[in-house]
Amino acid sequence: MSDYRITLLPGDGIGPEIMTVAVSVLKCVGEQLDVQFEYQDALIGGAAIDATGTPLPDETLAACKESDAVLLAAIGGYKWDTLPRHQRPETGLLGLRAGMELFANLRPAKILPQLIDASSLKREVIEGVDIMVVRELTGGIYFGQPKGIFATETGEKRGVNTMVYAEGEIDRIGRVAFETARKRGKRLCSVDKANVLEVSQLWRDRMIKLAEEYPDVELSHLYVDNAAMQLVRYPKQFDTIVTGNLFGDILSDEAAMLTGSIGMLPSASLGASGPGLFEPVHGSAPDIAGQDKANPIAQVLSAAMMLRYGLDQPEAADRIEQAVMHVLDAGYRTGDIMSDGMKAVGCRAMGEALVAAMQ
Repeated sequence: MSDYRITLLPGDGIGPEIMTVAVSVLKCVGEQLDVQFEYQDALIGGAAIDATGTPLPDETLAACKESDAVLLAAIGGYKWDTLPRHQRPETGLLGLRAGMELFANLRPAKILPQLIDASSLKREVIEGVDIMVVRELTGGIYFGQPKGIFATETGEKRGVNTMVYAEGEIDRIGRVAFETARKRGKRLCSVDKANVLEVSQLWRDRMIKLAEEYPDVELSHLYVDNAAMQLVRYPKQFDTIVTGNLFGDILSDEAAMLTGSIGMLPSASLGASGPGLFEPVHGSAPDIAGQDKANPIAQVLSAAMMLRYGLDQPEAADRIEQAVMHVLDAGYRTGDIMSDGMKAVGCRAMGEALVAAMQ
């Protein structure tokens, strides 16, 4: 029997609802494969602000670092949007990634045949798309110094953010990307803005150097503006994409929407060692929180990524992913992926269908 300690971060908005579904699915697969999960809940984001005054309590970070894996749902909401930046829910998430030393974010965007008509793009454009975006997570403009809003000598305010990458930061995310591409289609596209940014020129130089260690992987380069266009024009040209924090934040959301709904996509954030963080790509959707309308599939697939990449339980991950495919084949749909002739269900009913499919 395998025994794992999992820290659950339900967070805000629809987070608690979709987390409940994921835990029920994990319980089912654990019983089937004799895998034991010990859970501890912790606060983050708006929920943590309301309870403790800070978006990332010290107790939460400590619990996460002591776990075998961390499963996060969603953070944020209108309620906290007017707070000073250092007190907002998103600051807690950035602090968690930095505190756990999670530098690599893996975000898949795979077209499921059952949902191909849910995409806003034509079938012939997206059919067969299977992309993995590898995003650097703890460097770049989100963390670079100096940063802030400062008064100039004339009294005018000036906002400053610094995009900075060191060779070591580029090399470690590059190796993750090359290794990921090696396990997929052996094609890696590095996205930068080397024509105008010195930091991107260093990024490109290091990727070219790293490619010498991976002769079996085909490396290409795109400027970020062209990459954004190509993702919509001809997404099937991509297999694995690697890019920095800011560009990855934007491009991974764009890639996500190729699939028709951001509510279907999981992600994994990994470090060199220690526990990983697994979370859906979507946000907290405060407008539908508590109404049983949320799509829990991205959260469930995040649990599957946790099993596969964080806990080395591929059979358990396979069973969960197969259950998702079975439920979609059976026609169950939440509102965000609903189409004519399908069975409309809410968050709880989708969870029940997933458990039933596993059994």
